Amino acid sequence: MLSSASAEATRAIGERIGAALAPGTVVLLRGPLGAGKTVLAKGIARGLGVEDEIISPTYTIVADYPGRIPLAHVDLYRVEGAAEIAGLGLDDLLAGPSVTVVEWGEKLEPTLLGREAVRVTISLEADGGRRIVVEGLAP
Repeated sequence: MLSSASAEATRAIGERIGAALAPGTVVLLRGPLGAGKTVLAKGIARGLGVEDEIISPTYTIVADYPGRIPLAHVDLYRVEGAAEIAGLGLDDLLAGPSVTVVEWGEKLEPTLLGREAVRVTISLEADGGRRIVVEGLAP
């Protein structure tokens, strides 16, 4: 478990996570609205060597960024149901060489059966800080 007292600390945690990831890794970000999923994704991007400014792809759903390891940033906030997720064609993306970071990852998690992934859960603390739990999901 990691603790963060600020957006910059959350970004730094993400950077450490990103630096440790291998090509093809899927990272599922979970947490309530405003928890810092996009901030963490920005840090992960920095750790992957992405120089572009990362914005949440809430409306485009998927954004790709070049880096030391390429990043595919997915935001499933507006996506409802397994059929809509299946219609996005994420299978090819998930099987590719990019690190795929998925905001609202709990919506995708059931479709990842048989694949390894990293789950990052962000919880809001009473003092305004964040508790960040990183765990591996085995197939």
